[in-house]
Amino acid sequence: MKKVKTAVVGASGYTGQELLRILLRHPGVELVCATSRQYAGQQLCELFPRFRNVPGADLRFTDSDVEAIVATGAEAAFLALPHGVSVNYGRGLVEAGVRVIDLSADFRLNDPAVYEEFYGKPHADVPLMQEAVYGMPEWHREEIAKARIVGSPGCYPTSIILPLVPLLRAGLVQPEDIVVNSGSGVSGAGRKADVSLLFCECNESMRAYGVPRHRHLSEIEQELSAAAGTKVTITFTPHLMPVNTGIITTTVAKLRPGTTLEAIGECLEAAYAQAPFVRLMGPNKPADTKNVTRTNFVDIGWAVDARTGRVVLMSTEDNVIKGAGGQGVHAFNIMFGFEESAGLWII
Repeated sequence: MKKVKTAVVGASGYTGQELLRILLRHPGVELVCATSRQYAGQQLCELFPRFRNVPGADLRFTDSDVEAIVATGAEAAFLALPHGVSVNYGRGLVEAGVRVIDLSADFRLNDPAVYEEFYGKPHADVPLMQEAVYGMPEWHREEIAKARIVGSPGCYPTSIILPLVPLLRAGLVQPEDIVVNSGSGVSGAGRKADVSLLFCECNESMRAYGVPRHRHLSEIEQELSAAAGTKVTITFTPHLMPVNTGIITTTVAKLRPGTTLEAIGECLEAAYAQAPFVRLMGPNKPADTKNVTRTNFVDIGWAVDARTGRVVLMSTEDNVIKGAGGQGVHAFNIMFGFEESAGLWII
């Protein structure tokens, strides 16, 4: 199997660590570059002892410089960087012939006005942002295969978009009055020092945050609106859960008259019959985070509340794998012609 020379830019965070864990064992990857300004010069296995004796883990972190990344011969680059930072790397890498998978929000949106509204500043490279493909393999497979740059979806959006898009496309639910509640593990906030994320602040407690307008609403509503063919505005409340990883989402939407529980199931089954990482639990079967953490799966269950005429969609995923690094690798596999599941059968 041909190996693709690959770089991970910003490899020392939680998502970067999961990317390294997947890529070091990927049969089609030669890891040639991992960047971290803070840990430049250290071997991967020094910062992450779990990688000791793993082939390739003696690679040393380097500083984050576009020219240096290109000089490694990298053909693909994952950007595991904060929002507003990835954009500084996209243009230089793409123009050097490196295909880019960005895990921040810098290339997820197609409307610069929406980006500025939700992220508080103008986008620094609008043409490249509008060229980028939204990297959800289940719905943008053909575009991803040809893309120079992919904006990999956020963790919350993945858990919300996957259950809803088929139903909106089929006209089984109404696009108005959709309400979503989600909970995420603490790793979703990133690997940083923050009093609010200390063990004693999070353990045995849950709290809402990002209310009333979490920044992920921008890409969620972009993709749901495209599926519905009309503007979709939702109510979304995220919560911090006292776990390391995992996302659980409950979405409630009004059914179109005549839509049955069976019709919901048939629609989801038809949509995801060829999707290796979407597991349908079945009607009236809630999904559980313990079954998806450390994997690239998203589990989806559904129920119909006949009293209110609403469908309840229940989904779970690992926020740093299916919601970040694993989904990025799925897109990478499509871009470079590998089996979609290559390197991702982790359970």
